[in-house]
This record gives sequence, structure tokens and C-alpha cells, in this order.
Amino acid sequence: MTHPLPAGFVFGAATASYQIEGAVAEGGRTPSIWDTFSHTPGRTFNGDTGDVACDHYHRWAEDVELLDQLGVDAYRFSLAWPRIQPDGTGVGNTAGLDFYDRLVDGLLDRGITPVVTLYHWDLPQALEDAGGWRMRSTAERFAQYTQIAHDRLGDRVKDWITLNEPWCSSMLGYGTGRHAPGAREGDGALAAAYHLALGHGLATQVLRSDVTARVGVTLNLQPVQPASDSAQDQAAAERALMNSNLLFTDPILAGRYPALARETYAPITDFGWLRDEDLPVISAPLDFLGVNNYFPSRVEAVGYDEPDPARRTATDLGIHDVIDPRGETTQIGWPVEADGLRRLLVWLRDNYPTLPPIYITENGRACDDVIAPDGSVDDPDRVRYLHEHLDAVAAAVAEGVDVRGYFCWSLLDNFEWAEGYRMRFGLVYVDYPTQRRIPKTSFRWYRDLIAAQRTSAVA
Repeated sequence: MTHPLPAGFVFGAATASYQIEGAVAEGGRTPSIWDTFSHTPGRTFNGDTGDVACDHYHRWAEDVELLDQLGVDAYRFSLAWPRIQPDGTGVGNTAGLDFYDRLVDGLLDRGITPVVTLYHWDLPQALEDAGGWRMRSTAERFAQYTQIAHDRLGDRVKDWITLNEPWCSSMLGYGTGRHAPGAREGDGALAAAYHLALGHGLATQVLRSDVTARVGVTLNLQPVQPASDSAQDQAAAERALMNSNLLFTDPILAGRYPALARETYAPITDFGWLRDEDLPVISAPLDFLGVNNYFPSRVEAVGYDEPDPARRTATDLGIHDVIDPRGETTQIGWPVEADGLRRLLVWLRDNYPTLPPIYITENGRACDDVIAPDGSVDDPDRVRYLHEHLDAVAAAVAEGVDVRGYFCWSLLDNFEWAEGYRMRFGLVYVDYPTQRRIPKTSFRWYRDLIAAQRTSAVA
């Protein structure tokens, strides 16, 4: 590492329920929006679904053993809302809670800290049928679900993340239609974004009844730059930053709804769902902020896709992402620029004076991994990516940003949402027909880095 990481820095790995668990109709689990979406023709690559995924529901002990071999301090995973509270109402489902009981105990037995994400996109389909995140009632239901999860696991789980990437849940789910539930809306997507933030605030209130709980939220954020110095591109970058970052960082970290959002979205919504009295709930102090980052953003101004403002979606902002054709991109097409992560962390520090400690809760890259004739999986591009981004984190720490840990995405190759199974992010290769797990070169590199950091800290 070019820069040292602080003593006590947490190294972890991350996964998400629908992406790995499978067993979608076992133990009382009911369908989520991703079950419905992935089973709708044309929604996912090759028609792939999470029906089996990595079969983690049955193979969790094997996966915990992999975490132990990796030597991580902590494991970030998510609970499946429809496994714990089928249909999003009523008392907790014993069989579903028992599964997470076993997983938490298995982690603690190996000295691995469980970091639990309450919502990683798998909304019970029954709640979507009632309006989903467009409705204030879903935020209230989320608080009830949080209470059920905490009542069962809170004696052992102390680190809670309310939401994962609410921008994706709202803007990709209700704006572009790229993710579940597959809607393309203006007012509906903005209402979903707001109610997700409110759900975070209400869930935080529930968790604060436990004085030993540490509460955070995970936001996917990007540093945003204009493609040129033109006034049009500068304005486009401001709109992009508002949509990708400020729509959540401002309410959660500063207790305000961004002024540019009010201006930009006035043609497509009357903001009838926004209540200023909610903002103190949404902005309640956090113990940490989770940051997911994979690439920076560079944008230029373009014409609106939909000239009629009343028909625009919340993601129709008159902007276009510019990717340098000469630069490196990952298998999924995302640009590689590690310094973007450092810039993002410094931007957070400079713009939010009450910023809590930060954990990088997701970072990684998709590679076209293959099994070699000798049975190994070599992924040097992922090793380089992880090394450079960890060094960028260390550089931000050297500049005074309080970053306490890093969770690699992902422990396992898994169901990569609309991309199905063609994109592999894992430290461990999953041969889906046999469910065989094969640690990659990056697994061994990360294991050795963790061990070396611990030795250095002791010395």
C-alpha cells in the first residue's frame, strides 16, 4: 500500500439475499419484486432468475467456512424481507428467522462480525401490489419489519444497515425500469426515493431503542465531473450530482431536500409526498455511513429524451454519461479510475460537516473469469482493481477522511440482477450447475493482504 491504513481498520466481504440464497419458495418465503421481475420475459439476461442462485440457503455453512479462510473481520449480508415477514405484514416467520439465527451464530463462532443490511431490494411483492415505495405506508411497514428482525437478532447483531443503494431501488426500479419492479415514472420514482429515505429514518428510530446498536445506511455515490467547461455541461453535471448523490445525502446527512431537486423536478411532480417535518426523522444521527462505489461519472448535456415534461421520468435529466473509449472498462462496461473513490470521500468530508465515520460497503469489479485446465481461476485484473481502490481509500484517510473499513463486493459470484449470471464479481468462482466454489487468485490476494495488515498493526 502506498499509504498506511489506520489501526483497527475492518476488512470484510459482502453479499445480498436474493443474489445468493435461492430457496425462493422454502421456509415460508413469499415472492419479492425480484422474483416477479426476473420471471417476466425480457427483463433479465437469458431469462436468469434467483430461484437457485448460489444455493446459500442450504450451503451457508460452507460459505461461512470460506469467510473464515479469507480471514475477514466482518461479513455484510442482507435479510430477505419476504423470508422474515411474508407479504410484508404480520408477525415474523419463524422458519425464516431461524435461518438467519443459524447464519449469525455460525459467523460469531468463527469470530466474524455480522453486519446486517435490512433492505437490499427484495420488497415483498404484496407491498408492491399496494403501491410499493411510492407509498408512505411502505416506509411504515419497513419499520415494523425492522422491529421483527431486531427482536430476534439484536442480542447478537450490533451493526445494522437500514438500506442498500436506495438510488437504485428508486431510480432504476421506478425511473428507468431497468430493475424491479420495472416502472418508468417521474413522480412515482421521486416519491419512492423520498419514502425510502423516510423508511431509513423510521427504521433508525426502531433500532435506537437498543443503546448497543450501531446504525448506518449504505448509499451508492459517485464523484461527478462535466465533460467540458461549457456552461451546458457544467449544469448537466450539477443535475447529475443532485440525482446520484444529493437526493439522499442531503436529506440523510443534512436534513434538507435539495433545492436543485425542487427546481429540476417541478415540471413532473407537485412534491405532494414531501413533508418537511419528516426531515428530522430522516436525518437522525448515524453511527456510520456506508459508501458503495465502483466508478466515477463524467457527463455532458444532451436534449431531453421526452420533450413533454409531464411524460418525463425522474432519470430524464438531459444528461449523457461519457466514457473515454481509450480508457479501461470492466466486463460490465464501467470505467476504471481508482482516484474517483478518493475524490468522492473527500467530497463527502468537505460538504457534510457532521459526517459520521465511513465504511466502504461495496467495491469490486466484474471480470470474464474462466476455470483453467488445472482447475484454478486467475483474475489479475480484479487483484489490480482492488489494490488500487484500497490504496485510494488509504490516500483519503491520509487527507483526513475518517474511513474505518472496506467490504469487497462480492464474496461469491452471484445473480447480478438484470445482468443475470454473466457478470462475475466474486472472490470465489461459483460453478452454477454443480454449485462448486473455487477461490480465485483475488481471494488469496485479499487473504494475504488482511494477514499482512494485521501483522503490521501488531508490529
